[in-house]
Amino acid sequence: MLGSTYDTQTCSVARALEIVGERWTLLILRDVFLGIRRFEDIRRDLGVARNVLTGRLQALVDHGVLERHPYQERPVRHEYRLTERGLGLWPVITALMAWGDEYAPAPGGPPTVIVHRGCGGRLVDRRCETCGTVVADPREARAVAGPGAAPDHPLLAR
Repeated sequence: MLGSTYDTQTCSVARALEIVGERWTLLILRDVFLGIRRFEDIRRDLGVARNVLTGRLQALVDHGVLERHPYQERPVRHEYRLTERGLGLWPVITALMAWGDEYAPAPGGPPTVIVHRGCGGRLVDRRCETCGTVVADPREARAVAGPGAAPDHPLLAR
C-alpha cells in the first residue's frame, strides 16, 4: 500500500504526482492556464480555504512550476505565472479536460473550449479543426467559455 508520499516509488509518474498529484493543485493550475492568476481570484473561483491555497501555491513556486510577480506595491500583492516547467503541464491539463468532456460530460456540452490563436479554430488533441495546425505551445492557444459554461464561469466574467 502507498503511503502519503511516493518517494519509495522508482517511477516518473510517482515523482510527478509528488508535485501535481493533489486535486487542488490541478485545479489551481487549470485556473492559472485560464488566466486567473491572483490569489483572491483563484480562491474565489475554487472556494478553497486560504491556508490550503497558500500551501499549494507555495509548493508550485518551490517546484518551479509557478513564479510570483508583484502587481501591487502597497500592500505588496502577487500574481502567479506559469514558468516553462509549468507550461509543460499544458498537455496534461488539456488531456484531463478532454477526458472529462468525453467521459464525465457537462449537460450542455464542454464548459471550456481551447481554440487556436492563429485562426480561431477549436483544438482537438491539440490539432486545430480549422487549419490542421498541431499546437504544441500553449501560448498559441486560448481558452473560451464553451456551450456548457455555467453563468459564473470565469471566462464569462472577462
